Amino acid sequence: MIRHDHGLGWVRPVRLTSPSLSDNSADMDRLLRALSGTGARLVADYPLLRKVSRCLRQWDFAARCVLFQNGDHLELLDILDPQGECRALGVAVDLGTTRIVMRLVDLSSREILSDTVLNNPQISVGSDILTRIHHASTDEGAEELKAMVCLAVDDGMETLCLQAGVSTEQVYVVTVSGNTAMTHLFMGLPVDHIIREPYIPVTNTPGTRRADLFLSNTHPEGRVFFFPNIGSYFGGDLISGVLYSGIYRREETTLLVDVGTNAEVVLGNRDWLVACAGAAGPALEGGVSSMGMTAGSGVIDRVSIEGEDFSVGTIDDLPPVGICGSGFIDLAAALFLTGMIDAKGKLVESACGARYTHEHGLPALVVVPGEDSGTHGPITVSQASLDSLVRSKAAMFTILETIVMKVGVGFDDLDRIYVAGTFGAYIDPESAISIGMIPDLDRTRYEKIGNSSLEGATLMLFGDRYMDEADAIRDRITYVELNVDQDFMIRFSGAKFIPHTDPDLFPSVTIPKPKE
Repeated sequence: MIRHDHGLGWVRPVRLTSPSLSDNSADMDRLLRALSGTGARLVADYPLLRKVSRCLRQWDFAARCVLFQNGDHLELLDILDPQGECRALGVAVDLGTTRIVMRLVDLSSREILSDTVLNNPQISVGSDILTRIHHASTDEGAEELKAMVCLAVDDGMETLCLQAGVSTEQVYVVTVSGNTAMTHLFMGLPVDHIIREPYIPVTNTPGTRRADLFLSNTHPEGRVFFFPNIGSYFGGDLISGVLYSGIYRREETTLLVDVGTNAEVVLGNRDWLVACAGAAGPALEGGVSSMGMTAGSGVIDRVSIEGEDFSVGTIDDLPPVGICGSGFIDLAAALFLTGMIDAKGKLVESACGARYTHEHGLPALVVVPGEDSGTHGPITVSQASLDSLVRSKAAMFTILETIVMKVGVGFDDLDRIYVAGTFGAYIDPESAISIGMIPDLDRTRYEKIGNSSLEGATLMLFGDRYMDEADAIRDRITYVELNVDQDFMIRFSGAKFIPHTDPDLFPSVTIPKPKE
């Protein structure tokens, strides 16, 4: 199949010869013939047949044609006034468990027009995927969750278009990047077997579908492309991330880490790719830790200890209202390095002084006094929250340790480690290394790449060749199912200490002496 330097959807101007007795081709045949130089098979749906004759004569047999590359054929989605101002737009969607991030782009100029972020409304059913999957076990529950997320994306479409001063009917292409369960819930597909051994989804190749099956705020002939997924816990969001990071084209061995509700990891280079995923993130997101919340205005994302006092930094420099994953990691690192928690993550009362208190009969630490917080109440960290963090950091390190051991390489063999996602955007590698969450390597090897899922979905809008590359990435990846890995739990137990039961793994971390 011939590939050209255009997006998944794009606009091509055409000028046709007028019909005559010597050239009396049908109007649609004449139009498709003019577009046939792409080398791909062209198809047009019924609604265009109803308007093509009128529009071509109104526009003196010229038009701007909106095309969509769907595998081995081109779909003619619409024809536009050649002198008109109507644009062909695309929307990239990062379909997260907690948040949905969306971006509006011009398919012709590749200009980013607007971005928006919204909470995933399915949180009202359950903050975790497992609860949602159980809720979707009935047809009514599945339809309810589908309606929730589709309506949210529709609202996001409207917001994006209002910000850019355009109409939602100008949105012809939507690319959706989400984990396997979220993609299934969006499409209204059964999810029961995703969580049952041997962990089988309905499909790993959801492909391209008509947008009106899911969304109202797009052009009537719009299309939705869903990234392919691998396995029950390795979804299209990671394939999108691999696409954006480019690790599948690199000669050097590289690691991609994305921590959200799950920790998802890809290791490899241009010759091979291995992936795994596991639950390492819940303590770092809202809903599990009593302090944890999604990154946003006023949320603590940086913590240090200066003398006897905590020093905190917040997103947008607003009064603190809570703490997100990166701030929690900073806090734990600072507490450990100053001897305020021990190697098991337990609060050391003698070292905490007046900041040590009790909540509901359980030990806690006051990080921000009530008079200094944006909530007018103290922001505290409980022992239960710290225990949850230790489990999460242990899971994260064990996932990384397991995947490198599976392929017979060591951490020192890694040329670069890409850290992705909202979590990765704020994390301080120094703090994460100090608590034993990520390997103790030269800090220059770590590179933050932001929301790689959204960026990969945007790339897909800008280049039709990426559809083939996404499929090639999926076919090349070997997926390791951690749920059945017997050695994982053994290594996990050893990682449930700060930084680790084996201090030689973290030579740069100075382990504090216990305070009297």
